[in-house]
Amino acid sequence: MRTRLLPLLIILMAAVLLALGVPLAVSLAGAQQQKVVVDRIDDTARFAALAQFVTDSPDGTTGAFENERLATLSSELRSYYEVYGIRSGVFYRTGVAMAHAPADWSLPREGEVRDAFSEAKLSRRSHDPKQVWPWQRRNLVVASPVIRDGDVVAVVVTDSPTGQMRSRTLHGWLVIGAGEFAAMLLAVGAALRLTGWVLKPVRVLDATTHDIATGRLKSRVAAAGGPPELQRLARSFNEMADNVEDVLEQQRAFVADASHQLRNPLAALLLRIELLSFELPEGNKEIASVQAEGKRLAQVLDDLLDLALAEHTEADLKITDIGELAAERLAAWAPTAEAKGVHLVGDCPPTTAWADPVALSSALDAVIDNAVKFTPEDETVEVSVASHGDTSTVVVTDQGPGLTDEELARVGDRFWRSGRHQNIKGSGLGLSISRALLAAGGGSIAYDRHEPHGLKVTVAVPRSAPTA
Repeated sequence: MRTRLLPLLIILMAAVLLALGVPLAVSLAGAQQQKVVVDRIDDTARFAALAQFVTDSPDGTTGAFENERLATLSSELRSYYEVYGIRSGVFYRTGVAMAHAPADWSLPREGEVRDAFSEAKLSRRSHDPKQVWPWQRRNLVVASPVIRDGDVVAVVVTDSPTGQMRSRTLHGWLVIGAGEFAAMLLAVGAALRLTGWVLKPVRVLDATTHDIATGRLKSRVAAAGGPPELQRLARSFNEMADNVEDVLEQQRAFVADASHQLRNPLAALLLRIELLSFELPEGNKEIASVQAEGKRLAQVLDDLLDLALAEHTEADLKITDIGELAAERLAAWAPTAEAKGVHLVGDCPPTTAWADPVALSSALDAVIDNAVKFTPEDETVEVSVASHGDTSTVVVTDQGPGLTDEELARVGDRFWRSGRHQNIKGSGLGLSISRALLAAGGGSIAYDRHEPHGLKVTVAVPRSAPTA
């Protein structure tokens, strides 16, 4: 969620900063140019005032006093060019120069200078030039009319280079850009803090939900700040988890209590049946059937009690040699397999993993018991131990009848047994107990076909230390 929320916030903040920065940059460029234009207007007004009293005409008929004024005007234009590098000149209406600097500069026949000159002849100052941006190498042209007795007698024209103006504009833009960048960094930092503050309760809630889903029902959402709505959600989640745990605890307690309380009456009933059998003829089929059903019911009650304890007990995880433990279980089941005529073989190299030795032993007993039980005489049950990355596995394969795809999907469910195996001793709870014992320690059990026939059961336990 953070990877989706953070870019959205950054894009919005960048858009806001651009919406503020771009007009500011344009305004700065306009202000710099306007400042230059105002200076040029003042300069042209001063030159127009000097030229106003020069009465010579384009045909060159001047007096001594007029020549002195013309010399003053020419000197001012030359000094202006030498100091500022700005070309300037005073031109009669016909385009003939009255005075200009530098000496090789003249009024062009067309272009921006000519347009400004023509506009000033109409007795008004030329319009402000177009905006010059830092990447454009253009000059600023300003023209003002020289008016005497209400008539335009000449035009003052200045043609200013814009290098310094563009440099100042660019420097101002760099300052604005640096400010925008700093503001963007501050905004990104604020967005990181904001998204972290908003999403931290969500991450805690997600982790706690995963813990509860994997069997750690004691997990609760710790106080993690964040918006009030998420804090209320965390409290509601904890209340829900408490209620769910209470319901499950009641269910487990009921199963355990019922199993325990029924054992004594059942034991008394079996004892009375045993005593009754002494009163009946030896080999009575009905009494033998009742005794078998009673023993089967006693086994179911024992398995129910074991299942309730398995789901309630916390795993005592420690580093365990899986190969050594599997070899011990093989040795324990060897007599049973030998009595049935089944070959029990194993490949159990030393392999360590984090597991509860008691729980893993019980799970292996249930799996090996099933394998030996369903394997025909003179067939083989194989047990192999191996390591694969972060897990260690114990694989038990048999050569029994195996299971269909539909049966593989249901194997391990409580009280489930294949319709083909109803006549074989068992309650259908052994693998359920194994799964509960393994899940408490982070392990798992999986089922698959073993070719050409039989069942393959894989018990996996983690090799890494359990997380807090």
